Order: sequence, then structure tokens, then C-alpha cells
Amino acid sequence: MVQHGLPLEIGDTVQILEKCEGSQCCHCGIFPSSYIHLKNALVKNKGQFETVIPTEDSVITEITMTLRDWGTMWKQLYMRNEGDLFHRLWHVMNEILELRQQVLVGHLTHDRLSDIKQHITARLDWGNEQLGLDLVPRRDFSMVDPDEISITELYRLMERRHRRREAPPQASMHHLFLQMKSMMSSNLGEELEVFYSVYDSREMRPISERFFVRLNKQGLTKSPEKTERQCTLFVDLGSSDLRKDVYVVAHIFRIGRMVAGEKKSVSNTQYKRPYGCAVISVADLLTADFKDDHLLKIYSCNAESEWYQIHDSIIRKVSSRYSHIGTNTGLNVSLQLLHGDMEQIRKDYMRLFTRNVSITKRLGFSDIIIPGEIRNDLYVTLERGEFEKGGKSVARNVEVTIYLLGGDGQLLKGLVCCGSGEPGVDENRSFVLYHSNSPRWAEQIKLPIPLEMFHGTHLRFELRHCSTKEKGEKKLFGFSFVPLMQDDGRPLPDGTQELIVHKCEETADLQDPSRYLKLPFSKASPQPGNNQTIKNSKESFWIQSSLCSTKLTQNGDMLDLLKWRVHPDRIIDCLSKLKDIDGTEIVKFLQDTLDTLFGILDESPQRYGLKVFDCLVHVINLLQDSKFQLFKPVMDNYIENHFAGALSYRDLIRVLKWYVDRIIDAEHQEQIQQVLKASEYLFKYIVQSRRLYAAATGGQNEEEFRCSVHELFKSIHLFLSHESKGISPITHTQAVFLRSFPTVCCELLKIFSMREVANLARDTLSSLPALTHTDCPLQAVKLQCMAKTVESPLYINPESRCVLLPVVLRLLHTHLQEQRELVLCANILTSMLTLNTPECGVSEEVNLVMEGLSGVLLRTILEVTNRPQPAATSLRLQYQDVTVRYFSKLNNKSDVCVFQGEFVACLLTLLRQLKDKEYQQLLSRFPTKDELTSFLLQLFTVFRILIRPDMFPKDWTVMRLVANNVIITTILYLSDTLRNNFLNEKFDFKVWESYFYLCIIFINQPCLQLEMFPPSKRKKVLEKYGDMRVMIGCEIFSMWQHLGDYKLSLIPTLIGPFMEVTLVPQVDLRNVLIPIFHDMMDCEQQRSGNFKQVEAKLIDKLDGLMSEGKGDETYRELFNNIIPLFGPYPSLLKKIERETWRESGISHIATVTRLMERLLDYRDCMKIGEVDGKTMGCTVNLLNFYKTELNKEEMYIRYIHKLYELHLKAQNYTEASYTLLLYDELLEWTERPLREFLTYPMQSEWQRKECLHLTIIHNFDRGKVSPSRILGCILSHFKTSLYDKIMNQQRLEPEFFRVGFYGKKFPFFLRNKEFVCRGNDYERLEAFQQRMLSEFPHAIAMQHANLPDQTIHQADAQYLQIYPVSPVPENQDVLQRDGVPNNIKSFYKVNHIWRFRYDRPFHKGTKDKENEFKSLWVERTTLALAQSLPGISSWFEVEKRELVEMSPLENASEVIENKTLQLRTLIAQCQMRQMLNINPLTMCLNGVIDAAVNGGLARYQEAFFAKDYIANHPEDGEKITRLRELMFEQAHILEFGLAVHEKFVPQDMRPLHKKLVDQFHVMRSSLGIQFPAYVRVSPLHFANGSPRTCRTPVPNAISPEGGRIVARRSPLSYPAVNRYSSSSLSSQASNEVSNITGQSESSDEVFNMQPSPSTSSLSSNHSGSHNVNSSAPSSNRASPLPSDKHKHSRENACLSPRDRLCSGIFSSPLDPTQVRALPPALFNMDSALPRCEPNLPTPETGTAAFCCQITAVTLESVMYSSVTRPFVSMVPPLTPSPTDSLPMGSLASHSPARSGSYSSGISSLSRCSVSETCGIDLPPPDPPLPPAVPADVPIRRGSKTPPPYSVYERNNPRRAMPLPHSLSVPPSTDNPSLTAKHQLNRVQRINSEPRHRPTPRKVSQL
Repeated sequence: MVQHGLPLEIGDTVQILEKCEGSQCCHCGIFPSSYIHLKNALVKNKGQFETVIPTEDSVITEITMTLRDWGTMWKQLYMRNEGDLFHRLWHVMNEILELRQQVLVGHLTHDRLSDIKQHITARLDWGNEQLGLDLVPRRDFSMVDPDEISITELYRLMERRHRRREAPPQASMHHLFLQMKSMMSSNLGEELEVFYSVYDSREMRPISERFFVRLNKQGLTKSPEKTERQCTLFVDLGSSDLRKDVYVVAHIFRIGRMVAGEKKSVSNTQYKRPYGCAVISVADLLTADFKDDHLLKIYSCNAESEWYQIHDSIIRKVSSRYSHIGTNTGLNVSLQLLHGDMEQIRKDYMRLFTRNVSITKRLGFSDIIIPGEIRNDLYVTLERGEFEKGGKSVARNVEVTIYLLGGDGQLLKGLVCCGSGEPGVDENRSFVLYHSNSPRWAEQIKLPIPLEMFHGTHLRFELRHCSTKEKGEKKLFGFSFVPLMQDDGRPLPDGTQELIVHKCEETADLQDPSRYLKLPFSKASPQPGNNQTIKNSKESFWIQSSLCSTKLTQNGDMLDLLKWRVHPDRIIDCLSKLKDIDGTEIVKFLQDTLDTLFGILDESPQRYGLKVFDCLVHVINLLQDSKFQLFKPVMDNYIENHFAGALSYRDLIRVLKWYVDRIIDAEHQEQIQQVLKASEYLFKYIVQSRRLYAAATGGQNEEEFRCSVHELFKSIHLFLSHESKGISPITHTQAVFLRSFPTVCCELLKIFSMREVANLARDTLSSLPALTHTDCPLQAVKLQCMAKTVESPLYINPESRCVLLPVVLRLLHTHLQEQRELVLCANILTSMLTLNTPECGVSEEVNLVMEGLSGVLLRTILEVTNRPQPAATSLRLQYQDVTVRYFSKLNNKSDVCVFQGEFVACLLTLLRQLKDKEYQQLLSRFPTKDELTSFLLQLFTVFRILIRPDMFPKDWTVMRLVANNVIITTILYLSDTLRNNFLNEKFDFKVWESYFYLCIIFINQPCLQLEMFPPSKRKKVLEKYGDMRVMIGCEIFSMWQHLGDYKLSLIPTLIGPFMEVTLVPQVDLRNVLIPIFHDMMDCEQQRSGNFKQVEAKLIDKLDGLMSEGKGDETYRELFNNIIPLFGPYPSLLKKIERETWRESGISHIATVTRLMERLLDYRDCMKIGEVDGKTMGCTVNLLNFYKTELNKEEMYIRYIHKLYELHLKAQNYTEASYTLLLYDELLEWTERPLREFLTYPMQSEWQRKECLHLTIIHNFDRGKVSPSRILGCILSHFKTSLYDKIMNQQRLEPEFFRVGFYGKKFPFFLRNKEFVCRGNDYERLEAFQQRMLSEFPHAIAMQHANLPDQTIHQADAQYLQIYPVSPVPENQDVLQRDGVPNNIKSFYKVNHIWRFRYDRPFHKGTKDKENEFKSLWVERTTLALAQSLPGISSWFEVEKRELVEMSPLENASEVIENKTLQLRTLIAQCQMRQMLNINPLTMCLNGVIDAAVNGGLARYQEAFFAKDYIANHPEDGEKITRLRELMFEQAHILEFGLAVHEKFVPQDMRPLHKKLVDQFHVMRSSLGIQFPAYVRVSPLHFANGSPRTCRTPVPNAISPEGGRIVARRSPLSYPAVNRYSSSSLSSQASNEVSNITGQSESSDEVFNMQPSPSTSSLSSNHSGSHNVNSSAPSSNRASPLPSDKHKHSRENACLSPRDRLCSGIFSSPLDPTQVRALPPALFNMDSALPRCEPNLPTPETGTAAFCCQITAVTLESVMYSSVTRPFVSMVPPLTPSPTDSLPMGSLASHSPARSGSYSSGISSLSRCSVSETCGIDLPPPDPPLPPAVPADVPIRRGSKTPPPYSVYERNNPRRAMPLPHSLSVPPSTDNPSLTAKHQLNRVQRINSEPRHRPTPRKVSQL
């Protein structure tokens, strides 16, 4: 980086301040002058904020700036993968650059330059629209500076551009482009001729010429190099022609033999014969904006006699007349509709005209006749003929040949056109219809005859019979002819002509045309003839002619008028017939007609004056027709250059005054209205005539002329002042004159002075009646007249404007006051103020407008805003043409939205013109304070309307910034007014509140949030306007300081708005406004002694604002930090520390800051849009904060339901249920009404609570968790169904993981904290770790389990530490009781868990290589959570850590005890037939007994029973005794296990069983245990399940063949081991441990007892490896669901109960099929289980009674955890955890699932993770059950069991939450009684909960 370099980019403008030249220069410049290009520039705003603008074409400047902005956004399109727009924008940018280069070269003509600039601006606007950029206001292709034009003009420019973009102008002219490509057919073989035309099926006539294409035998065009012969443009189609019944028709003719397929030998003559027809509707092309290819189906005619109407038959689908030629036959054409006039089409589609496309004209004139167009086309159609057979046996094959001959009888060559696309020919031959004496052709030709050749020209039609014989000759049999000009000089009239057929058999007879021209040619006008040819009256020939000429007329009356001097006696008659002549004929001869009229007027003014005047009025009004409106310039040109009536003004004024004087008395006003309608051009003729006269006479009779004009206007004023009642004909006449009056004034300016005409206009407008009927159309016309006057030069001139302004203001004030004709009022006011540009300064006119209209203008804007708007209509977006809509349309109130923008622009224009002095004058006009208050409130309200986002379209940023600049200027001016007039005793709360609200809304508007703008746009705004938010923020602070004691009045309402303003991410603004909160708290503290109101408002508003995306981390730090972060302003906390209420203030700031932390975390999580643990944890953190710290119950409940929805999306149904329980906890079983809230309807409290319960149970059921906390409130039939699901459905036991989040990059609620997370179904460590890393993609996984140091805590990164932990169940009593199903026990092992643990083995002291057990210690860490799992979240924070060390002796006891429990479980499952095979028991026995070969339990004996150890550790005497008892107990269990194994072992495994028995005797001997030989002893008979604690003799031994079950805690009924773990030690120690534990490698995998660091594991002699970290794949830990039932049963049986799916596949210990065989002693359970009923069933009650009783006992005692025995604390079980001795690797290697395999030979010392042991003394008997509650005793509905979330919450008693007043529903005095709710009797709880907590008060009304 260069130290003093300039950060420049290509295209940047650099201002050169100094240039160093010559060798004498001692300073070096920044860069060589040859590297830069110098351009002239203009510097604006010289100084710190000056702007350098190059003095180049503004279009070039705009291109440079726009393309630089596009370049950045274009790259972003690529990044967002918006490929289509990316490529389109790339092409447009290149196109603009090429056009820019052409403009810079400067070699363009003016017209071409204008076209290129227009094209450039169109492309720039397109790109800006596509990229969402701002609309650029332009005038004449150049950007306008908003500061240099008035706001009204700016508004009109933007509105025009917006309307043009939203609704492009509809073209009145349309053109159809057609390109013939080919004809597809499989069997052509002949050349074709195709004729295209546009056909109107409604009128059944063609509306265009024909386009002629020749095709070769392959179906391709014969001249492909000549594009004009295959492409055409059907021009001049009107909008009325784009209908469904207008078609493009193609007639196809073949050129070949008479009959298709005829033999070649018959005839070689070629004939033109019909082939087929195709049609397509023009309406089908309207939707296509590009050229589209079409394949037109071709149909043939079934009968040739119907050929002339085959297209009509196809259109009307008369299928009997035509048939489809073939599926492979069709015309391939390309069609496209083009819109606009021909000049525009030539510019937009230059490629069409560069290749000589042919033009196919319209038949006749188009809808709009263009002056100067020259046409002289005669269209002739061969209609039909009637001919005789001529002596033939069959009908003739008639062919017609057409010739055009001149007056000299010579053939006119090249003037017969069959259609466009082909050149004219000398003759045309018609097609031939086979054997038809009455042929109908309907074949059209065009004769483009020059005007000078038209006279004397005639057409000859030669008729020939075409023979089909071998010679194929064509024999002439007659002819017809028709002259094209009549004797009187008129052309052939349009219409059908029946021609005479003259017989003629020799062509030589027709060589001399003079011989037959004397003959009659038409039967309509027979003439005597000679005998040179023979006339046949039976034969006829019909043609139809149509002339389209701009020079010839067929109207005789028109010819008579033009030749008036020939017949002077017929002048009156000719003038009278002029009105009946077609307008087309008149405009064709417009100049000749006008010369004729004024010539007649000069001939005799007194005689013909009135008639000529009426004819002149008719001609003038004819040009008002849209068809002839383009001829107005023709008349204007005639008046200026050709009119010569210097004396005509006298007669015109005289006749016009004569009409005006008779208006009031006339009965019929139609003629008078026609006269006044033409007054504009009448005055043009008057003025031009007077100018001609004055020029000829030197200005004579000037006074006479002035007097005549004034007399005329006196008559006009008289009839205008006439007041009619209602709507009368005179009212319409007045309206007709007013519409043309502004143009009359403009004409008078040519001969009168500006002031004279202004006075005349003022008097005319003032003469109108002041009070007219409300519905009178004259009101609208009057305003329209005023609008045109304001836009005319008469108002633009300052001299005349001062005369007209009072009249205009008075008229506007009246209409605005009455809210009438607002569209026109807005238009007038906009036109007036457009003249007031900023350069004009403040004028007296502006003061007059403000004085007259300011108040009514504000009221109008407010009135318009408050009116109801149509649906989906913004306040401004609807625009309408402000052309006067006569009568009632303008009074429609639904149109009010169309003019609000103009009124707003007018107000802004006026305010921008005012300065301080004018503001003072404006405000001084209000004499009372109430009037001033009303004005200010209205002004502030209007400003708030202007700031609305929907006031202007989204891309009108320029308009919004200008409006904001005016608003802020006005606010600054009005601040002094507020301080001077509304403080102290004159304080007005409404004014100040409205002022502050306006300022706050101003700051928060989107168009001022510069941070969201692109850099270039932000720079432009700052350079032009600065940051207006900071300016208004400083003004807010200043005004707040002036309030003094009146701040208290505004504090409650302004806390939230001020908070919203301070959240705007602008540093200076925050520094200015945050100290206002200190003033608020100080004022509130002084008034009430606290600032709880301020605190509550801040907190309530903060949540909503930050949820909307406002606020950031910088704001939180600024709000909290003591040290000033920015600028001279002290932080809020520093200001608070100076006050006496320091402690409460700092506490409040800390609370708000913590809330911000949580809200920011919540917002960041929700932005991602994914439902994950982070989002849920953040929501839990926030709702707990609202509950515990803020006591905001409504917000607490809202976030409860937000969390509930998140759980449902993630399918966490268990957590969703616990979440809803939080809301259920707040409700009582009362009749109190609750209001509608969230999705809950208005209902009573107990109804909502019941609804919650049903939802909770449903979700618990979906989550496969027992809803034990609320079953007491549900009907009994729910209990049965839920119990069945609990016992039968598969319920997976989840894994638990400890997760540590370390580093400053984590959110606040996670930062440097540790959590325990409940995994998903089937989720093991690897999957869980991957999920966490995906939620935190930037986190680094730590590879060890040690607690990190402070370096990690303070690191600017994210560190994740994950390893599994084991749950420590709380309900140990349930787990130890007999008769409780395993599914129930499995539930309590992983539910309602507060504590988790993990172990780390280590050696203390010197390690004994001979026996590692001597020094093997275990470090056990217990994690206590803040809340139990599962709960409202899948993870909770660790609240407490406990660390203990277990000695080697304690570890050995626990390992043996766990293995004994496992044996008991397997033996019990085998006895209860829960195992489909005995392999698990076999492997377990083998693993324990077979280890005796290598030492077995001798290792423990050697380590702990040695005399040296006992002597050195006298304190371990009891522990040694316990170890010995456990060893003896295990031996007894092995004894009984072998007995059970012998009963069920298969025959092929008997040798293995015998081996186990022999080895057991060896092991027993080594322990010194003496039993009778193979006594069948069962531990089931011992009193408390343990042989070593049995103090009574055994009543009878239970054999394996007939097992008894007693209702005691049998050790064989204990559940299986939950967690197993081991650690890797040496191979020698492994052998010894194998002897002790008997754990083989097979059992290690089958029972999922993988080695982990928490338990010692020694390799046996058969071990392949002693490394426990070489783990098996994680899939070994999963619980798949195979499709095969038996396979599933086998695999599930091989799993340990910890990992086994709880399902109904395995039979229950209480299976009804087994109950029948149970002895009566089984039912003796009184001391073992609590009961709901006083009596248990006897054996006589049968199986059903037993099952029902067991169900009731289980639901009431087990699921409510109401156990009757106190919990006996035992040594906590070992659980798996990571270890320090493991190598660095993946976190997954710490999983217990990765540490065992069949092939490793590792033996494990496994133990149970729950304190389930058989060595517990019998507890005292249970207390008797209390009697059931009588039914008549009322039960309090509120005495419910709180949810687990609150039951197990420790050291956090619920705070009493007062009910928010806004959330309650006042009880109604006549509230209808609700249906009585069923009372549920519940058995009172016997014992207290394990973690009792006071029941919270039920205060919620939500």
C-alpha cells in the first residue's frame, strides 16, 4: 500500500488543483500528465462538500455513473446464480457502451443523435428497473437536478415516466409481419402460387391487399435471394381489426394439368387450379411479442363450385364443404404483430426494412388518414360469370384474361398486380374451375394507375374455354370491357358491375379497341352499338371495383362545388350539399374546398355569408374527428401560408355575433354549439384576415376592429352570465365555448397586448355565475378552462399572471373548500406552481397562494387520505388523465387517490419557497392559539402522511429525498414557534406529542437508512443532503431539553418511540438520543421515587423492536458500557452512576442489556430459518429470562408457544409436551373467563386447561413417553389405552452427551458454558458430533475431555467439547421393586434425570505390573443440571459439578456387583421365557466361569485379601468384607444359573455346559465355598434377594423346572445393566480379570458392554490386541429394525436391555398366559406395591382381575413415582466417559460404543449404572394406605401436579406473578353458566416427591 496514494478506480473524476511543468519545477506531481485525460468541469458548492461535474453531455455522465453501479450488481447476479438476468444485462451494457462511443465521436446528425439518446435512456431505464434501482427523472433525455426545478414539475416528470413504464401507451396503428418459409407436403410435384390476405369474417370481406408467393415443386420459394418475395408487412391495421373474427387467409393454387394425376400424354398446357386453403386468427398473435412460427393446416374444397367461400367454411367450421388434405401437409409461416406508426416501426425494426420487405396495403384508407399520402389504386375483383355451353356436351372450363389498355388502345405494361411481393405484369390469367358454366372466382387484382394516365383507360376481360384434349388449346369465345373514367370526369363508381359479354372467337378482332369501345359495356347502362361484335344477352360477367385515391373523387356534388364558377346559379345548392359529402372526400381536397368557400364569400358576402359560415364550421368540426385529426396541421398551414381573405374577418365576426346574440332565445342549440365548438379556428381566420388587411392597408380601421371584437365579447359575457336551473341546453352551450376559450385568447395575443387579453380573459371568467348547481357540468368545464388558461402563454407572462391569479385562487379556494372537482384543482395548482423554480426566490405570488390556499390545501390532503381507498390501491399509484370528464365522472369519490400526489407536490413547492420571514408572516395570520394549534397539527399530520412508505412508488427515492429535505427545513423553522407559543403556561400536550412523533417517524423511514444503500448512492445522498437523521436527532434532543418539567407529561408515551429511534444503526444519532433515557429515569425518580414505568415500557418495546430486526451488538455495548464509546457524549450508564439512585439505575441497565443479549441471540438464530438446538436453546433462555428476572407473564407465555411450535417442526414431541406444561401450570380448574389469546378462543379457565391436557397427552403419545405428570386429571379410559401403548410400543432409550461451548464467538447464552444434551433416536456419538458441528460450522472440535483454561475461554473463536455421559436415575425405588414391568423401569432410567456422570480411570502411586488392580483408581464426575431431562429443551445447562475418587477396592466391588446384576437379569429373562434362545446366558456364564483357568477372582483375592493389604489398610475392613460377600454371592448366582442353563441348553451345547460345570467347581474351590454336590439352589427364595443377607432358613428350594415368583425384590427381576465401560490395562491383568468377571469377547458385544476408560479391562491369553480404542464400527451400537421378525427377535434378545428396543416382541413377566400357572403366593404383594383399591384380587378372581389390578397398580404407583420405600443410597454406578490416557483422535473414539469387538478377546468388568444391588437390608414395612377420598368431598381443581419442569427445579422457587390487567377478562354479571365438569377423584399422594417445591400461585388469565 502506497503511503500517500489515492484510491482511484477507472472512471473516477479527479480534480487537478496544480500542474507542474518544465525542468525548473522543483516538485514532483502525483502522476504523469500523459496518463490522464483532461476534461472541462464545473465545481458546485465549493468548499468541504464541493462536487466536480464534467461539462460533457449529461447522457454520457449518466451512462458512466450507471454502468459503474451496474457492474457491481452484475457480479452479484452471478453469485446469486441468476443466469438469465446476468446475460441479458451483459448484452445491454455492451450495447450502451457501443452507443456511448457513437455519441462521443460526434459524427451524427441531430435526428440520429436524438434517436440514439432515446435508445440509451430506454436501456438505462430497463436495467434500473430490473435491478431494483431508482427511477431517474429526465427531460429531453437528460437527468434533471431536483434543486433546479419546482417540486411539482419534478413530480410530473416522475409520474409521466412511471405511467409510461407501468402502462405503455397503446398504439392505434398495428402491422402484421409475415414470412413464408415453406410448404410441407409429401406429394407436391407441381409449382404453387400462394395468396395471403387479411379477412374480416364478420363483414365477409378482405380488408387488405393480397400477398403473392410463388413456390417451386419442393414447396420452397422460387426466389429465396429476394426477401421481398417471401416477407411482407400488412400495414395500417386498426385496433378494431385485432379481433377473433379477423383472420389471415391463404389461398393456394397449383400450376399444372387440369386434373391432378392426369397422364402426361393428355395435355402439356399449364392451368391455374385450386388446391387448398389455410386460415389463422389474428387474435392468436396478440399474446406473442416475438416472431413465432406457425404450421397452418391446409384444407381442400369438396366441390369446386364452393371454392369462392372455402375460407368462410373453414372459419365457420362447416366441415361438409372441406376436408383436410393430409397430416403431413401444411404451410410453415412466421407471424408477428408490430405496434405503432410506420415511422416508429422503421426505427424499432430496422432489420425488416434493410432487406426489402414488401408492403401490403390496406384496402381503402386507414383509420387515420395521413396528410401528404398519395394513393391512386383501383381494386378489381372477378366475381362470377354466367355462360352457355356453346354447343358442348359438358360445361366449359372458363379462364379470364385481364388487360389494361390506354386511351390510344395500347397495352399498359406492368400495371396489373396480382398481389404484393411480385412485380406487376402485362396481363393476368384467372384460375380455372373444372366444367363450370357459372364460375365464381372472387379473385382480386390491383391497378396502380398514375393519375395522368387514368383518363381514357379501360379494362378488357377475354373469356376462353380451356380444352382438356391432347392439344389443350384455349379457345376465345367472348370478351367484356369497362372504361375507368366516365364522361363527366368521374372514375368508375365503387360496387358491383354486371358487364355485357360480347361474342368473339378471333383475337384479331380485338386488335383495334376503338371498334368495341363504342359498344355498350354494362347492362345497367345500355347504349346502341354496331354489328362488329355480337351481343349475347343470356351471358353475363360480374366484377366489383373499389377506388382508393387521394386525387380522384367519385362524388359529383364535390365536383360541382369545386367547379362553382361554371354553374354560378347552383352555388346555394352546392353549399347545402357539402354537409352530406363524405369527410374523406372533403379532407382529400381540403385546400381546394377552403379556397372555394372563401372565394364564394368574397363574391357576395351578403348573399352567401351565412351559408359559407356554416360550411366553414362544418369543415372545421370535421377535423375534430379522430380519423381526420392529423389534418389540423394542414389547415394551420393553409391559414398561415395560403389563406388570402383579407376582408373575411368582418363577415366572420358579424355572423358569429349573430349566432351568439340568439343563444338565449334559441329553441335549438345544436347549430349554435357547433359554431362555438369551431370558435378556435374561426378566431384564427379572423386574426389572420385582420393581419392581412392591416399589412395591406397599413393598419387602417384598427379601432373599428377592436370595437367589433369587444362587442362580440360583450355578447359572449351576456350569454355566459345566464344562470340556468339545473342542466339546460344553454348550460351545455356555455360549456362548449369555455372549452375553446383558452385557445381563443392565445390567438388574440397575436393582435392585442398581453394585458388587454388578460383583462378580457378575467372579465370572461368572472362573468360566469358564481353559484351553480352542484351537479352542473359547467363546474368541471370551468375548471378545465382555467387549467388550459394557466398552461397557456397568457399565464406564463408575469404581466398577465398578476391579473389572472386572484381569479384562479378564488375559484380554487371555492372548490377545495367544498371538496369538488379535486382532480382539476390539483392539475391547476400544479401548473401554477411549476413556474416557481428555486432560482425565482420567494415572490409575492407564493405569499398570495399560501395565504389563500394553505389551510384549505392541508384539509384537502387530510380529507383525501381519510377517504376509503379501493382494494389493492396505494395512496398515489392510481393516475388518471386530467382531461375533463364531462358531467358526473369527476365527482366520483373513488377517484380521490389519483390526485393526492399532486396536492402534496404543491404543498412541498410552496414550503420550499418560504424563508424565515415568510414563515413568520404565515404563522402570524392565525389570530388565536387554537387556530395556530389546528394548523400545526394538520401540518404535522400531513408530514406523517408524506413519510409513509406507500405515499410514492418504491423507486421514487429522488422525490422522497426532496420531500424530506422540505420537511426537515420546515421542522427547523417551526421549532422556535413551538418553544415560544407552547411552553410554560401555554404548554399543549397534543402539539408536542405530534411534533416528537413526526420527528421519530422521520428518522425511521426506510428511504433515510443510508446503511442499506449501495456505496455510490449513499455518497450522492450525503453530498447533497447530508444525514438528515442526525440533524433531526439533534433537534429532538434540543427540544427535549427545553421541555423542563413538562417532560413528565410525555414520558409514558415517548419511551417506546425514543427506544425505536436509538436502535437506528447510526452512531452519532445514538450518542445524541440515548442520554434522553437518563432524563426520563431522573424525572420519573423525582416524581414517584422509582422509574418502574420507564423500565416496563423499555422492556416491553425492546422485544418487539429487536424482533423486527432493529438493534445490534454495538447498540448493546453503547447502552451498557461505562466508558464513552463515541464522541463527547457520556454513556448512559456513566450518567446514571452520578445520580443518587445509582444502584437501581445500574440494575435496570444491566437487566435491559441482558435482555438485549438474549434478543440478539434469538434474532440471529431465527434468521437462519432452521429449527435446531441452538434456536430452541435461545428461546428457552429468553422465556426463562422473562419468567425469572422480568416477571413478564404475557411475554413468557408467548415464548412458550414459540418454543412449542419449534419443537413441533423438529418433531420433538416430548419436549413440546413439557413446554405446554409450563402454560398448564399457570392455569386453575376454575370458571374464570379468559380472553382470546394467540390461537385460543375466548373460554373459561378449566376449558383451556383441559384442552392443554389433551394436546399434551397427544404429544407425549407421539413422543412415546409416558405422560405421568397429568394422568390424574384424565378420564380412566385414557389410562388403559396409554398403558397398552407403554407396554407394547417400541420406546428407544436415548443417549446423553455433555457439550461444552468455549470461546467468545458463541452466543451469550452458550458462551463458556457446558450443557447435557439428549440425543435423537438411534443417534450415537459420531452422529451427534456431526450434527453439532453442522449447527456451528465454524466451531473447532476439542479432542480431549479436560476442562479448558482461560485461554480457550477468551479466544476469539468457537470450541466444542463433546463426550457421552450416563444418566443417574432419581426414582431408584421404582427400579428396585418387583412386579414393575421392564418398560416402566426403562422409562425411569432415562426420564426425569437431573444428574449425569462420567468416569476417568487412573493409577495412583506405583503401578503394580503383576496386578494392576492394586493401584487402579477411578475419577468420577457428576453433573447436576438446572432442569431435568427430558424437559422443555433437549439440552440444559450444567448447574453443579461434583468430583470424587473411587479407590481400587471400591471399584472392584462395584464391578463384581454389576456383573452379578447382569447375571440375575439374564437368568430371570430365561426363566420367564423372554429369551428366544439361551445363547446370551451361555456366553455370559462362559465369560465368568472360563476366566477361572487364568486366575478368576483370585486376582482380587491376591490384591485385597492379602494380609499385607489388610494390615496396611485397617480402615477398609468393611469394604473387604463386602467384596468377599459379593464374590460369594456371584458364585451362588452362577450355581443357580448353571441349573437354569441345564434345563434350556440345546443338545448340541451339552458338552459346553458340562465343561462350565466342571470349571465352576474349580472356581468354587478356589474361593473356599462348600456346598452339597450340585444342590439346586435359587436366590429367588431369599427374603431380600441376597443369599448373604438371608437370616432365615429356606422353606423350600425352587428347582429350575418349576420356578416360583414371589412379590419381593427378587434379584432376578432387576433390569439389565444400563451402562458398561472399561479401560485398557496390560495383557497380564486382563487375563486375571477375565478369570474374575468371566466376561468373554462374545458377551462383550452381545450385551453391549463395551470397554471404556471407566472400568478396568485386561486382555486374556486369547486376546488379539489389548488396545481398547481399536473400536468396532458405530453401527454395532445401533438398534436396527430388520424386516424379518425372528431375526429382529434374535438380535434384540442379544442386546442388553439398555440398548434393546422396548416392544411387545418379548413376553412380559406378567403375561396373562403365564398367570394361570402362578401359585397363590404370587399375589401376596401388599408389602411390595401401593394400591389404588383396598383389596387385591384373590386367585379365585381369575386372570382378568389380576391384569386389571396390575394395570391400576402400575399407573398409580409406578407412573406417579409414589413409591413406599425410602431411597437407600448405594455406591453410584460407573458410567462411560473419555479418559486422559486415550490418544488424540476423533471425539467419536471416546464413545463406549467403539471399545469392544468379538475379535479382540477383551474381557470387561461390567457393572450396572443404577444402584440396584441385592445386598440391601429389608426396609421397614410400608405405612398403610389412607382411605380413598369420598365422592361427596369437593376436590380443589387447582391441586394438580406441576409439570416436571417445575417439580424438579431446585433452589429456584417460583415468583408470584401478578396478573397483567390487559390480559384478564372482567367477569360478567350475567355470565351464562358453563356445563358442569366431571369431578375426578384422586388418591392422595402418600410420599413427597423426590424434589419437592412449593406449588406456585395460579395467576394466569391467558
